[in-house]
Amino acid sequence: MTSIVTGTATVCVFDPALVRHKLDDDCDWWSIPGAELAAVNAGQVAFFNVGGDGAYEFALHAELAEPQVVVHLAVVSGRIFIGAGEDVTGGGLEPDTACGGLFVDVPAGNYRVQARRDGPHISLAFVPDAIGSNAFGDLVRI
Repeated sequence: MTSIVTGTATVCVFDPALVRHKLDDDCDWWSIPGAELAAVNAGQVAFFNVGGDGAYEFALHAELAEPQVVVHLAVVSGRIFIGAGEDVTGGGLEPDTACGGLFVDVPAGNYRVQARRDGPHISLAFVPDAIGSNAFGDLVRI
């Protein structure tokens, strides 16, 4: 289990290679709801709005029997970052684990990111899938 602390009430899951084009963008580019939703629907980042700042613990599973939400995510580099929303690529910075979060290595491909939250505990599973994009009409909350 890994802990992260967010000051933006958001946790994110993404392949840094897919958002490298945001490196020179504002550090909070994703705080604009339309930009966040566009990145999620493109399968570039799974942003999970958790409703409050603070510490959250992550546990990884092979699959979740009853996920609260499923977000399709593309992975091209084979490396996924899981961390606070403020650690997403932008403002000249890419994610690292110095301030929390973790990297998970998976085969390149498309995944269903299954998520379930119980208080400060967040369960995630990365299930291979053929779909790499989403069609959400609103921001993802857990």
